[in-house]
Amino acid sequence: MTTPAETSVGADSTAPASAVEQRLAELGLTLPAVAAPVAAYVPAIVSGNHVYTSGQLPFINGKLEATGKVSSGDEGLSEEPTVSPEDAQRYAAVCAVNALAAVKSVIGDLDRITRIVKVVGFVASDTSFTGQPGVINGASELLGRVFGDKGQHARSAVGVAVLPLDSPVEVELIAEFS
Repeated sequence: MTTPAETSVGADSTAPASAVEQRLAELGLTLPAVAAPVAAYVPAIVSGNHVYTSGQLPFINGKLEATGKVSSGDEGLSEEPTVSPEDAQRYAAVCAVNALAAVKSVIGDLDRITRIVKVVGFVASDTSFTGQPGVINGASELLGRVFGDKGQHARSAVGVAVLPLDSPVEVELIAEFS
């Protein structure tokens, strides 16, 4: 299994354009192209000095690496595919990187971010799974490593029955910028 730092998220071979992108590169990550919306919405929008992203799925090189409900294997009797909490946590970090790509698409430079204000994470959960906060820690911890104190944020971690494209996790964020 790989960690977010070992997962290449994107195919851009150019040098990082900002300090934030350099920090991502140090973690073994690159910003991907912004994922095309799967319905009638935009990936990110600016309101005042905040960027609100739409929910981002864990696309790696344009595809979902896993589908199904998150389960520790100790609960539920589902015949559906399941994703371990540890893998889901890594996918939450991928979602956070994809959200940063959406932020960059509307403000141009991630160094303009002055604070990650809020993260909302959704976990497609087996009905007995209660580890949603641990899964969404993947996104929160990545943002902390990338932004330091500016990456500390308010957060919600919500268990849901199903997510678009049967994704195991989805993350959205609000970023303040100057």
